[in-house]
Amino acid sequence: MRLSKSWIIAAKDFKTFRRKRNILYSLIAVPLIVGILIPGVVGYAGRPGSSSKLSGAELPAILPAFAFFYIILAAYLPTSIASYTLVGEKVEKSLEPLLATPTTDTEILLGKGIAAFLPPMAAVWGGSTIFMILMDLVTHSKLGYYFFPNWTTIIILFVLAPLVSIMSVQVNVIISSRISDIRSGQQLGALAIFPFAGLYVAGELNIVQLGSSSNLLIIAGIVLVVDVLLFSVSRATFRREEILT
Repeated sequence: MRLSKSWIIAAKDFKTFRRKRNILYSLIAVPLIVGILIPGVVGYAGRPGSSSKLSGAELPAILPAFAFFYIILAAYLPTSIASYTLVGEKVEKSLEPLLATPTTDTEILLGKGIAAFLPPMAAVWGGSTIFMILMDLVTHSKLGYYFFPNWTTIIILFVLAPLVSIMSVQVNVIISSRISDIRSGQQLGALAIFPFAGLYVAGELNIVQLGSSSNLLIIAGIVLVVDVLLFSVSRATFRREEILT
């Protein structure tokens, strides 16, 4: 397998994405809205006279769950890109020249995966930086210290989020290689979000302690196993001669 060939495929897709406004809007707008909205809600709930007053003692318990929301984004953001990389090119008749090049199935698969992985992760890291800065400004007066960044968020953003994004990319590439409709690909690919949305809700209800580094590492280990299994499935099912049909 030649990584240089995969990177050429990824670079071509990067140029294509810049012309797709819906992809750019989702990558920029969604993390930005979340990064501003959650601190705004916490700030409103914590102000004097608020009907849903939030005490300083409650903040350390709920802030890790808010940070975990970026795991949901890491699963969601690749869906539009990964779906377009195959289904969109099928529709626009731009996939045939790529499949005719002297590249292996694995090189094409890796190139498409790189193109669908890097932009969402950059968006997640950028949005989470805004989130942490604003949240610290909102909560510092109640806690007496800056809550973010900490080891929990480091695990979330640099261990768990990349693994979740890789899982989402692989799920969407596998689905997209078998269908011919972009909307259907995005809808089916969005199923990868549900396990992490469930964990987020469980964290908010204190059923799962998302502020525990050991819990996060266990979740990361499970996702890593899933990633390895999905990679094996994708290599076994990705056949260039079958993609167009």
